[in-house]
Amino acid sequence: MNNKMTPIVKCAVTAVCMALCVVLPLALHAIPNAGTLISPMHLPVLLCGLVCGWQYGLVCGLLGPMLSSFITSMPGIGYLPTMMVELAIYGLVTGLMIKLIHTGKQLADIYISLLTAMLAGRIITGVARALIFSAGSYSWKAWATGYFVSSFPGIILQLILVPALYLALQKAHLVPPRKLQKECV
Repeated sequence: MNNKMTPIVKCAVTAVCMALCVVLPLALHAIPNAGTLISPMHLPVLLCGLVCGWQYGLVCGLLGPMLSSFITSMPGIGYLPTMMVELAIYGLVTGLMIKLIHTGKQLADIYISLLTAMLAGRIITGVARALIFSAGSYSWKAWATGYFVSSFPGIILQLILVPALYLALQKAHLVPPRKLQKECV
């Protein structure tokens, strides 16, 4: 197998991930508060960043929620900009980190990339909400509750499913294997 995905393949994978940003929330719509609890759009965006790189992860994070909002009204137009910022940061940082981190252990690289992206997305979006989207009415308590307490099941799900999906795609030869040795600069 070729050790590199072509831009056309990366675009196709990104399109599938953006479609999942529409389909997954619809599939979970019957579960009360599933958007907050499970964060279904986060899964395909994080996976896209890992598989395709930061540019594609960024695009998926920006366009996935916009597409979903236009087709299904989820997220609502009032929350759409916040979701776009958060998911764009997830896709961007996950893609950057998986490219930059080379511990020699693939699972460690994946988890470092995911955790860094998830933390960066929550911090940057919290700052954006406090300064722009909800200026003057957004508190530390609202941030901690919204991004860590209420979404804890989704965080756990992301930390289980995203690495499992990434490794399964590699095993099926749909994603090229990563170089596991540490790179010298």
